[in-house]
Amino acid sequence: MLPLLVLDRTGAVLAAGLLATVSTAASAVTGLWSGLLVDRLDRRRVSVVCDLLAAASLAALPLVDAPYGLDMGWLLLFGVVGAVIRVPGTTAQETLLPALAGPGPSRPARLERLVATRETVGNVLLLAGPGLGGLFVALFGISAGLLLATSATSLLAALLTLTLDPRTGRVSPRATVVGTGAARQVAEDLVAGWCFLGRHRLVRGATLVGAVLIAVLSSLQSTLMPAYFTAEGLPALTGLTLSAIAAGSIAGSALFAALAGRVARRTWFVIGMGGFPAGFVAVGSMASPWVVLGGAAMAGLTGAPASAVLGVLTVEATPDAVRGRVLGAQNTVLLTAPALTTAPIAAVAATAGLPAAGVLIAALAGVTALVALAAPVFRGLDEPVRSPG
Repeated sequence: MLPLLVLDRTGAVLAAGLLATVSTAASAVTGLWSGLLVDRLDRRRVSVVCDLLAAASLAALPLVDAPYGLDMGWLLLFGVVGAVIRVPGTTAQETLLPALAGPGPSRPARLERLVATRETVGNVLLLAGPGLGGLFVALFGISAGLLLATSATSLLAALLTLTLDPRTGRVSPRATVVGTGAARQVAEDLVAGWCFLGRHRLVRGATLVGAVLIAVLSSLQSTLMPAYFTAEGLPALTGLTLSAIAAGSIAGSALFAALAGRVARRTWFVIGMGGFPAGFVAVGSMASPWVVLGGAAMAGLTGAPASAVLGVLTVEATPDAVRGRVLGAQNTVLLTAPALTTAPIAAVAATAGLPAAGVLIAALAGVTALVALAAPVFRGLDEPVRSPG
């Protein structure tokens, strides 16, 4: 909603880009400490409080707009506040999944279904959300009523989380440290999360593969596809690339959920590491708009199950006591990754042309897939996951 509000108030695409950059930077910084919060406080409660704060921040927009007017300063402030609120809530929700799966021999299959269901619902919202948002903006404009309706969705999320068993959010009690010892304990806890991420080969590998794939998708969405479809005289199709990826991901996640426990994780991973780069070869070829959209759908279809496998393995490999900090550190890496690739790929597109940038993106996806398939850590994905000693 905020990007639309920025464009409505300023009419400048640069302003929307500035908002996205500042919000992403705030999210990355928040990821450094959000896991610490999630490992110390009741995770169900953290999720609910963050959703309530998100609802309040959105509801505050028309209240500020009425007396002061929402200029760029206010919009950047609300963008940062929203990012700071969102990251701990997202981390808390991710850490709740293992508790929701419950104990027992069928726990791995249940966890796979939960992760796949989350991915499916997320992609459905990604596919439908922009369209519904655009429809509501077209019908009602960016009005106070629309902002309050958006706020109500966060309120609904908080109410739904409250229906979960309170035991799912409990964390192990920790000894209280005061004075200078408290600051040292906080620093040691933060370092412990990052050390686990760097020391555990499977978690580290899953993070690096995920970071590259997110960076590729971000460059595709923010740079290549707008330029390509504009050059083809079809700017309206730009958003369809993201929709095609989301539609493919919905089908892939649903298939993974339906076959959870019946198809080996390594099989899903091989399919994903083969199909995802193949899809990006089609996208990078820019042979025609429909080849591009078909390649995007293939990337989503095959990549979603592989992404779900990596998510499940990360959860299983991480002890509950440090899960929030590890996921927070992982999210920081994933949020930072696009910043390292978007500008270089845009520079290649500007100097060597869009086809060269397309080849670069396809090569990046392909090399990552080949390295992942050859890496020993990704060969025994169906064996019990061990934490580092």
